[in-house]
Amino acid sequence: MLTERELDHFLDSFLAIPGEETTSGENISEAEENLEEYQLPTDGLIIRQMEKDGKVGHRTWFALVLMLLIVPALLYLSVRIFHGKKYMISSLIVVFAAMLPFFMMFEGRKPKAREIMVIAVLSALGVAGRAAFFMVPSFKPVAAFVILTGISFGGEAGFLVGCLIMLISNMFMGQGPWTPWQMFSFGIIGFLAGILYKKGILKARKIDLCIYGFLSVVLIYGGIMNPASVLMAYGHITKESLLAFYISGLPVDLVHAASTVVFLCIMSQPLLTKLERIKVKYGLIQR
Repeated sequence: MLTERELDHFLDSFLAIPGEETTSGENISEAEENLEEYQLPTDGLIIRQMEKDGKVGHRTWFALVLMLLIVPALLYLSVRIFHGKKYMISSLIVVFAAMLPFFMMFEGRKPKAREIMVIAVLSALGVAGRAAFFMVPSFKPVAAFVILTGISFGGEAGFLVGCLIMLISNMFMGQGPWTPWQMFSFGIIGFLAGILYKKGILKARKIDLCIYGFLSVVLIYGGIMNPASVLMAYGHITKESLLAFYISGLPVDLVHAASTVVFLCIMSQPLLTKLERIKVKYGLIQR
């Protein structure tokens, strides 16, 4: 297994862009001294110095309005007009809507490929994690990856990673009219995690993350997918059908929520710590 220093040197080589100057020894030493402060403190906070000023930018609020109003309307129209047959087009529309606010973060700067690559790696990890547990129904780490991405890189990145994980993994699990709804559900979970952390409501503690993970899966994912299932099945929603789908889907949502708690307990500390080290050392996703 690689040591911390060996892993940092590997990341230096892996994330280096041809033609860029390498970091000097003095800067590396200074960065390593700063990175040593990213330890689990006694108050239970996983990351002590994760950047959080309590302010949510105008672009983020615009993105939230875009996600909550335009995307659900498009998904609803896709069911009513195309009857779920054009689900791939709907999925691509959701991905485009997710990419727009994410790339708005780069306004006024010249982003490097390494910044996009980290998001791609997190999406790939989520896809691999979902595929690894395909034998266990609803026991998946997707929500955990999405929540940790939203906390570390912002709500926009959390939404994008949630969309990409479900779109790509469903190429193996099976595409269908449920795909864009799943993309939207996980995207909202990541987006809200980023906003709540930025506002100081959600703390970087295991207990806080686990509570949010459990509630978000039951209330947000289940709250979106159950009505969507009724709509996809019957083309319209009634009180009786909605209640029946909620009751029948509750055990599945509880298993999914419990698995999210398990994965957050296991992954939150090492993954957030490593992501913050990468952000500090390579200056990623700076607004």
